[in-house]
Amino acid sequence: MAQIGGDADNQHLVYIDLINGALEKKPAGMTVCTHLCRGNFRSSWVAAGGYDHVAEALFGRLNVDGFFLEYDDGRSGGFEPLRFVPKGKMVVLGLVTSKRGAIESKDALKRRIDEAAKFVPLDQLCLSPQCGFSSTVEGNALTVDQQAAKLRLIVETAREVWGSEEVWGYRCDAARGAARVAVIAAPGRRSCRPPWSS
Repeated sequence: MAQIGGDADNQHLVYIDLINGALEKKPAGMTVCTHLCRGNFRSSWVAAGGYDHVAEALFGRLNVDGFFLEYDDGRSGGFEPLRFVPKGKMVVLGLVTSKRGAIESKDALKRRIDEAAKFVPLDQLCLSPQCGFSSTVEGNALTVDQQAAKLRLIVETAREVWGSEEVWGYRCDAARGAARVAVIAAPGRRSCRPPWSS
């Protein structure tokens, strides 16, 4: 970072100010969320580390409505930084990996949600894959059936934790000719259909 004139200790503050500037004139009623990605190419990643260093400024100063956070393995750190999330902002816990086809344990997901809820209220939490199933045309090392199974797991887990599910957000990924939709399940809604379905 220093080689290109940046300040690694404070670069996140520059980014927060730039994003806030870009959002200054957003339309009323527009929901804006951000995803903190650590890389997603052919089931690989490029960055590791917790949110500790950036959490207070990120959650407290970035003018967005929600944060899609990767928490699918130990490289993402613990949930302690979530204590800085203010009331009214949503945290989408990316607990289900999009990198590998093995299906997570529903009980393990519930335990992780309970752990996160020690730092931010449960009604501010949602559940999703940790990233898209395909950020590039090459895709990740999962079959369409494995992806669908992971999405079903997310919806089932959300229903059991929050009593309902919603399509709070979605992402369409095109890879190898197949359209894929990542459903983000969250509390308080009754529909689990993509917004374009009848």
